[in-house]
Amino acid sequence: MKQLGEASRATVVRDIGYMRDFFRAPVIYDRELNGYSYDPNEPSFELPGLFFNESELFALLASEQILESVQPGVLAPKLGPLKARIRQLLAESGHDADTVAERVHIQHFASRRSDPDLFAAITAAVLAGHVLEIDYHARGRDEQTRRSAHGARLVHYRANWYLLAWCERARALRLFSLERIRTTRKTGQHAEVPADRPDLNRFVGASFGIFSGEARHWARIRFSPETARWVADEHWHSDQIGYWKEDGRYELQVPYSDPTELLMEVLRHGPEAEILAPEELREQARRQLQSALARYDNPAGPGA
Repeated sequence: MKQLGEASRATVVRDIGYMRDFFRAPVIYDRELNGYSYDPNEPSFELPGLFFNESELFALLASEQILESVQPGVLAPKLGPLKARIRQLLAESGHDADTVAERVHIQHFASRRSDPDLFAAITAAVLAGHVLEIDYHARGRDEQTRRSAHGARLVHYRANWYLLAWCERARALRLFSLERIRTTRKTGQHAEVPADRPDLNRFVGASFGIFSGEARHWARIRFSPETARWVADEHWHSDQIGYWKEDGRYELQVPYSDPTELLMEVLRHGPEAEILAPEELREQARRQLQSALARYDNPAGPGA
């Protein structure tokens, strides 16, 4: 191995460039000393002690594919330099980065695409802590309203993006589907909801689903032995309680507030799932199943 004094000028220049470009080291050239040093006007800096092995590089490339697939076009300019560097390191290790990328495939289902420009504007406002005025079309009421949204977080849930914000009109926290936001306007105001506000976590994580807020009930659901093999490995909520029955069935308990999303999740299992409690939730499931059955009992048949 060469000693420091044996390094060529080209090697030193390349290493300094590497420190600047890859590690963002504040290295400057001093004309008087005819040498390089850390910029004394910059904050304290030290080279990181973490270096990537091959498996970590593959994971980074896979992560880039996942991030880009989440919202194509929005992250590309920011991820471009990192992606190029990862590909360079992979090439130096003797692997084809294109082949690696082709073997990582993300299949989306029922995802809803938002406008890239609006996505970028909303992201910038949330990160900067600014208030946005938005025109929002709500699916449930089929109406468009104008809101002043104090953006707190961007939430990616089940392949779709939501803006969690304090709504001046509602005087409460609200979730806005990004693809339903028609226009945005900057207000210049500072958002009043800090990103680390404790009730933000309670709003999005206290109960099953994302549209419910703090949990008020617990659901008890029983699954058949066949379906239990899958459900037992699923994570429905951080506070869920699950246990096996002697006959091979599986019972799951989860906290919830608004039953809409929970009912959708249970009913997708058809006759393999049964809500045991509370009685109100069981009755709601029964009415939905009866309504669905009535459509199939219609003697007019398809296309009527």
